[in-house]
Amino acid sequence: MDEGLAMFTGEGGPLPLGTITLDGMDLPLITTVPPALPAYFAHYCAEHKDKIFLVSGEERLTFAEVYAEAEKVARSLVGEGLVKGERVGIAMRNSPSWITLYMGVLMAGGIACLLNGWWQSEELAEAINDVGCTLVFADPSRKKRLGAIEGLTIPVFEIDDLLPLAKAMASVTHSWPRVALPALTGDDSATILFTSGSTGQSKGALSDHRAVLQAVFNYLTQALVMLGIATADGKAPEGQPATLLNVPLFHVTAEVPVFLQSFAMGRKLVLMHKWDAEEAMRLIEAEAVTYF
Repeated sequence: MDEGLAMFTGEGGPLPLGTITLDGMDLPLITTVPPALPAYFAHYCAEHKDKIFLVSGEERLTFAEVYAEAEKVARSLVGEGLVKGERVGIAMRNSPSWITLYMGVLMAGGIACLLNGWWQSEELAEAINDVGCTLVFADPSRKKRLGAIEGLTIPVFEIDDLLPLAKAMASVTHSWPRVALPALTGDDSATILFTSGSTGQSKGALSDHRAVLQAVFNYLTQALVMLGIATADGKAPEGQPATLLNVPLFHVTAEVPVFLQSFAMGRKLVLMHKWDAEEAMRLIEAEAVTYF
């Protein structure tokens, strides 16, 4: 394993390690990582454009199709006045709409605030106020909870995630303009996830684009090392990798090693709205899931 790791991260490898100084500390980083998540999305959605990216019920979407919808979302948000660094909440269950909105918010220069879909009205209100969301996207169930918050003044856009993706996004993208999207660097803020709240109210934790992408490529490096070992043992996997996404996307486990890593791997994500063991077994067989 050490030999495989050195092959990828050593001098001349595809993922060489370097050093960056942040807040007076020298830290290791993978030097070939894209500068920000929009560049990462663009590169790998082009590379894997015709591969199936998302499976949700009867809907099957390629990388190119999802990217096209996300770009419309991004241009629509910028056209409506969203500025770089503005905080946008996503309060939804797992769906192609959640993924597309996440991408679109980041491509527009916004900060995606991943609101816990299990929260009730009071918890949602506290989180929104804590991080200063200026607007929230919500599915019908979460929209109802948000509607019960007294004094909530920010816009809440309802997204019907049971509709096919293009129709679900139509209320956002119906008149998307050809405006320029902002240039982003690793120093720009990308996401806010929330602590568990085990000792009090959940608090928002801010990550910049560099931090998120370095995490993605750390997981990717591990996957490449294990692939090299499997190939050397004569057990190289065949076909497109696929994973069953049964963890909420507002959790870092689903967001980074599962969802975001899938762009680089060209991996298919099979979505579940909620856990059901029998349905999971059916999907694993039907979609040839390789990771769960």
